[in-house]
Parts: sequence; structure tokens; C-alpha cells
Amino acid sequence: LGSALKDGGLVPDTPLRNKRNPLNVYFVKVAWAWTLWLLLPFIALTTYQLARSKLLYGRTRSALLALRRLSALAVGTAVWFVCTQLFMYIEDLTGECSVPARPGDTPRLYATKRECHQDSGVWNGFDISGHCFLLSYCALMILEEVAVLEGLSLDQNSKLRAVLNVLFVSLCLLTVIWVFMFLCTALYFHDFSQKLLGVLIGLSGWYGTYRFWYLKPFSPGLPLPNIPLSSKKYSYSR
Repeated sequence: LGSALKDGGLVPDTPLRNKRNPLNVYFVKVAWAWTLWLLLPFIALTTYQLARSKLLYGRTRSALLALRRLSALAVGTAVWFVCTQLFMYIEDLTGECSVPARPGDTPRLYATKRECHQDSGVWNGFDISGHCFLLSYCALMILEEVAVLEGLSLDQNSKLRAVLNVLFVSLCLLTVIWVFMFLCTALYFHDFSQKLLGVLIGLSGWYGTYRFWYLKPFSPGLPLPNIPLSSKKYSYSR
């Protein structure tokens, strides 16, 4: 729908069309960093508390379980890095540079987008939408992780509850920003195939981890309330 509106010239001209708008520069450009640093304390605290209260683990075992769940962030970082590097490689592989002609200059072949930009050229390649990939992946990952609060009971006036409330609200606001900027990307940037492929890769990253690999014993595992504790196959007690 966003692509149809964009191609039909029905999108209003707003500051969001400019890639230098504050939301894009200070949030989307570092979307994984925001997601990582808010999820890190949230996962650590909720996993440790749930292990102590639900599984009745000791301090050491609960801490080890928290470390295991935090490795999901290392997996997410690997997904982010590999996919973004792949996108840049595909754009370099499929692109060509348009440089303003200068009298006396010898025509030059450009191998990468960076080389092209250094000579003030415009690189035309297949640019898979990194925004559509990362924003969809980050939003789904946050939704998976914050679901643990449903199974967590804390004293109303405890300091831990206050900290988790701040983290939860921050993660919710971050998700709202990700969804909003995802819609802006759909309206203002890339063509349909580039956006669709970016979304499909983001969904694949989420599905491949939270719906497949994390169900296996040798993995970071799912957030605790999603695990059937009576199941011998997927129990964290192993």
C-alpha cells in the first residue's frame, strides 16, 4: 500500500521524507543499539527473577540461566551484522555509478558504492531495505521478550518492579517508533521489491530463532513463561 501511494504521487511532502530527520538519524540509524541496550538489562533481570521464583533455582544457577538467555542478543547481533553486510554486498554487486562528466577526465569503473560517493557520484543498485529488515526484526524481538512480564509477580513497591516498569515503558515507546518509521519507509523510500525482501528477511530472522532454533535444547532458549516446564524436551531444568 505504501509503495502504491508513493508511486502514485499521493504521499504528502513532510520532513520525514528527508533522511536527515531526527527520528531517522538518532533512532533508526542505530536501531539495533537502542534495542540491544534496553533488552540487555530487561532480559537479565526478568530471567533471573523468574528462575528464582518459578523454577526455584539458586543464585548461581539463575545467573547462568540469565546469561544463557542473554546470548539471544548475541544471536540478534549476528543476524543484524550478516544481513546488513549482505545487503551492501548485493548493492555493490548489482550497481553502477553515475558521475557528472568533467572535461579531460578519463572514464573510471567503480567497484563499490563508497568509491562512487567519494567522487560525488550516484550509485544505482538493488538496495534491499535495511530499515524494513531491521525495524520489523527489532519490533518482533521486543514483543517476544516483554511477554515474560505476564508470568512475573513482584511487590508493588519493590525497586526491581520500578526498574522493570521503566524498561518496559521504554521498550514499548521504542516499538512504537520502530513501527512508525517502518510505515514512513514504506511511504517514502525504496521500491516495492526492495521493501518486501527486507521485510521477508526480517521475518525469517525472527521465525528462524524464536519459532525454530530457540525451541531446541542447545540454544539461548525462549523467554521462560513460554516454556512448558513439564516438558522434558524443552525444559530449562536440563
